[in-house]
Amino acid sequence: MAVARAVCLAAALVSAYYLLPMDRIDSIGAAAVLSGGLLLVLLLFLWEVRAILRSPHPRLKAVEALAVTLALYLVLFANVYQLLEHYTPGTFSEPLTRTDALYLTLTTFATVGFGDITARSQTGRVVVMVQMAGGLLLVGVAARVLAGAVETGLRRQHRDASPD
Repeated sequence: MAVARAVCLAAALVSAYYLLPMDRIDSIGAAAVLSGGLLLVLLLFLWEVRAILRSPHPRLKAVEALAVTLALYLVLFANVYQLLEHYTPGTFSEPLTRTDALYLTLTTFATVGFGDITARSQTGRVVVMVQMAGGLLLVGVAARVLAGAVETGLRRQHRDASPD
């Protein structure tokens, strides 16, 4: 169920990315989307850590937490890239559709960097650097925090199951 829930939530986030009329947001709204979105990613992550600690299946809950947090993070940056290109044409080496923006986000996150889409403007480069740093934190720090939460959840289960 945890894996199915994670896949459904990730699919819902990607569907919302394609369906919501985000291109009606102005450039100030795009900055608010990025900062508010990053705060939402952090809050979701903290809530997921708490859920892992209380879960009867902390390992599965950690997989679900990472999948949902990662999907939200990637969709957030794809949306910001698409908005940047919409309001400041020429920010990237080519105009970005939503699919192009998601592609750029995934290639940046995966550190593949094909080079076919690149940031040209200073604002675009700053946002890409924020995604790179955030991606490293998400993979490194988040993985360690989730692993610690799983260990704590398993210890709690063992302690609750052992007779006094």
